[in-house]
Amino acid sequence: MSRPAAQERLGRLLAIVPWVVAQDGPLISEVCRRFGVSERELLADLDLLFLCGVHPFTPDALIEVDVSGGRVWIRMADWFRRPLRLTAPEGLALVSAGAALLATPGADPDGALSRALGKLETVLGVGADDAVEVDLGPVAAPVLAALGEATAQRRKLRIDYYSFGRDGRAVRVVQPWRVFNARGEWYLSAWCEMAGAERRFRVDRIQGVEVLDDTFDPPAELEEPAELYAPAHSDPAIVLDLGPQAHWVAEQYPNEGVTELPGGVLRVRLRSSQRAWLERLLLRAGPHARMVEGDATIAADAAGRLLGRYRKTGTAPPQP
Repeated sequence: MSRPAAQERLGRLLAIVPWVVAQDGPLISEVCRRFGVSERELLADLDLLFLCGVHPFTPDALIEVDVSGGRVWIRMADWFRRPLRLTAPEGLALVSAGAALLATPGADPDGALSRALGKLETVLGVGADDAVEVDLGPVAAPVLAALGEATAQRRKLRIDYYSFGRDGRAVRVVQPWRVFNARGEWYLSAWCEMAGAERRFRVDRIQGVEVLDDTFDPPAELEEPAELYAPAHSDPAIVLDLGPQAHWVAEQYPNEGVTELPGGVLRVRLRSSQRAWLERLLLRAGPHARMVEGDATIAADAAGRLLGRYRKTGTAPPQP
């Protein structure tokens, strides 16, 4: 059985706890089905709750979990029932975090958490139209549900996936290891049988999914890397000079070093074997990024093709 990352387990627990409390003793099988986890994973997560509480960590200050007869009860410690006094920034942060949790697969959009957030929004003076918006990526619910089902049951998936880096689609068979959220997007960590290696797929780029009957054994250990994308040392090196309006390139993408130059320019060294990805990057940065080392034709070729498309459609290209 794989061991999920701490961040994933925490996010799952924060969604499970209020739902179980509101249901008052649901079946373990029902909880597992709703949140896409196995019984073993659920019980391991619930074991963590026995350690949750506040000083002095006496029984009345700890969360209580009772598992009996195939059902589970979670009772909140007396300390957690006390009303909290929040500042406005703390309240808004809580609304934002709660909205993100409601987007977690299995969370009840009409449950206790949703009702509590509604009350908090009323106190803060924000309504449904102007409340904090937390968008976790435009992913179809059936796709996310299928990924969760296959991950929990250790069944292979056939996905129709658009690769942003290669600018093309391909049908792949993958062994799904974990579904997680990072930087506001849903990702699938899986073994890709076509590539013969581990890959991470943006879920919003999966255009079709089929849960297969074939099963698989996941790795014994699953550790989330520091970066969602880590280029290989054999990938070609590129050096870019970035003006102030393109500093986001150095902040968003893995690189091998950044040097400050006069005039607010950053010189960044990065690696990429995906020409299509680099073309898009340079087009987004526009005149604020200059190629110092690497294939100098990349930006010009991409700009030329883009201009050609505008000429065919008879529309004017956007001005930088």
